[in-house]
Amino acid sequence: RYSPTVTTLPGRPFEIVDNLSFLEMFEEIWEREAYRFPARAERPFILDGGANVGLSVAFFKKAYPASEIIAFEPDARIFAVLERNVKAWGLQGVSLVPRALWTEATILPFLAEGSDAGRVARPGDAAARQVISVRLRDYLDRKVDLLKLDIEEGETEILEDCRDHLGQVDHVFVEYHGAADRPQRLPRLVSLLSEAGFRLNLHAGNDSRQPFVARKVNMGNDLQLAIFAFRERS
Repeated sequence: RYSPTVTTLPGRPFEIVDNLSFLEMFEEIWEREAYRFPARAERPFILDGGANVGLSVAFFKKAYPASEIIAFEPDARIFAVLERNVKAWGLQGVSLVPRALWTEATILPFLAEGSDAGRVARPGDAAARQVISVRLRDYLDRKVDLLKLDIEEGETEILEDCRDHLGQVDHVFVEYHGAADRPQRLPRLVSLLSEAGFRLNLHAGNDSRQPFVARKVNMGNDLQLAIFAFRERS
C-alpha cells in the first residue's frame, strides 16, 4: 500500500498513489459507473470535490466528452498526480483547484492519509500540514449538473452554508462521514437535501455486521454512507 505506480486498468497508463484505494475507486467509478447521470445539456457542468488522482475526472470526460469540470484536491502530493494524469490524458475543459472545499476561504489544518482519506483535521488529529480552502457556495452561481462531494469531513456544514443555492444543482453525490466521538449530523444532512427538493438513495459504506455489539471505526468514523440525491422529473 501507499506505493506510487502506474496502472493501465482504465485503458491507458494512469498514475496512482495507493493500490487498494485505487481498486476500490475503479470498481465504483469505472466499472459500476456510480457517478453516471442523465445529462440534460450538451455541455454538463460538474463540480468534483475530492478529485484525488483524477479517476472521477477521467470517467466524466469519457462519459460526457464536452463537459466542463472544476476539480478540487487539497493534498499537494495527490494534486500533483491529479495534474499529471489530466495532462497525460489530454483532458480538455478541466480546471484543477489545489484547495479544500469549506464554508469560507481560509487556512485549515489538514490530515494527509496518503491515499483517498485525507481530510480537514478534527480535534485530536495529528495534522502535519495546512491547506487553503475555498467556499463551495461561490461556485454555485450557475446551473450545476452534478456536485460530487467526497471530502471526508465537513460535508454537512458545507451544504448548510449552500442551502439557498442548492436549487442550482440537479444531482448531488455526497459521502457522509460520522465521527465516532461526535453527535451524528446525518439527520441534518438528509433534511438539507430533502428541503432542497432532492430524492435520496443511500448506500452503506463501512457497515458493521453487529452494530449493537461493535461498530467498525475507520479513520475515526463509525458510519459512512454514499448519498445520491436527484430530482424527480416526469
